[in-house]
Amino acid sequence: MRSKSTIKKVIRHPLGLTGIIIISLFLVMALAGNLITLDKTKDANQINLPIALLKPMSKVTFFEVIPDHQAGILSTWLNGQKEASLSYPISSYKILKDSIYLDIYHSDGFIKKDVIPFNASTKNFIITEKTFLLGTDGFGRDMFSRIILGSRVSLIVGFVAVIISLIIGTVLGLLAGYFRAGTDKVISWLTNVIWSLPTMLLVVAISFAIGKGFWQIFIAIGLSSWVEVTRIVRGQVFALREKEFVQAARVLGFSPARIMFKHILPNLRSSLIVLAVSIFGSAILLESGLSFLGLGLAPPAPSWGMMIKENYPYIMFDSAYLAIVPGFVIMALVMAFNFVGIALRDALDIHLKD
Repeated sequence: MRSKSTIKKVIRHPLGLTGIIIISLFLVMALAGNLITLDKTKDANQINLPIALLKPMSKVTFFEVIPDHQAGILSTWLNGQKEASLSYPISSYKILKDSIYLDIYHSDGFIKKDVIPFNASTKNFIITEKTFLLGTDGFGRDMFSRIILGSRVSLIVGFVAVIISLIIGTVLGLLAGYFRAGTDKVISWLTNVIWSLPTMLLVVAISFAIGKGFWQIFIAIGLSSWVEVTRIVRGQVFALREKEFVQAARVLGFSPARIMFKHILPNLRSSLIVLAVSIFGSAILLESGLSFLGLGLAPPAPSWGMMIKENYPYIMFDSAYLAIVPGFVIMALVMAFNFVGIALRDALDIHLKD
């Protein structure tokens, strides 16, 4: 009943409702992935230089030769489809005898004529008109498709960071707060050492130690995010271990493990929920920063931070939106998690009235 009441309070909170709507939108985009993207190839990485730097809402007609065997829905959702054997932006085409004559369109208005044979390998061609909602980048890749797939990266990194940091931080905080004495000194010393190191430097060091890759970066971010959890859990356990229900459990002969995880831990749920939301947003921001510095995911992974890095030279020209849009979606998602965190804090605060 209390959890239902908390959810209702969060939804009634203006910031909480705003945050939930934004997070839900990104979650739907991440879950749908390649099923709703214009570019359905893996990582939305279909390079087409003739249409580089198209403006938002540009419409282009394409001549494409599709592979004979396309992936099914499940495979497309997970890994995307194969690239088209041929993909030309065209202004017109015609078939004469055994040849296809194409007028190939270029974003600067130049029209180039090309001729390809009309045979068994090109007979499965299609003519489609594509609308690029956010335009294309310097390689002719659809920006909107890469933004959608980038939401997967950001939400996964946040989820992994939350799981790792909560497990490590909660266990260490419980041990330090319950046993005190030498255990507390050792854990507090380790916590202070990690706390004193810049987070970005720590993540870089961990990533070098465990290797650079998709999951390695996520684990590195998670391993750098447990310190705050440990400090808060430790402080709350200090107070809870002196409560009557803990004293009673000791008198009944319950083991320390049972007391910590069955009696004390449930009373930390509210604080851990708020911490999890905060860590989620921080992890997204950290991954974007690493990718911007070239220390995150390797190209062509559609990381929002990497998209800013690839497109920030265009800020000085008339294509500044290529860097602004990824920056805006990072800001929106992190802000949404902060909004939900504020709403949760207010909902769980017993001193605030409805």
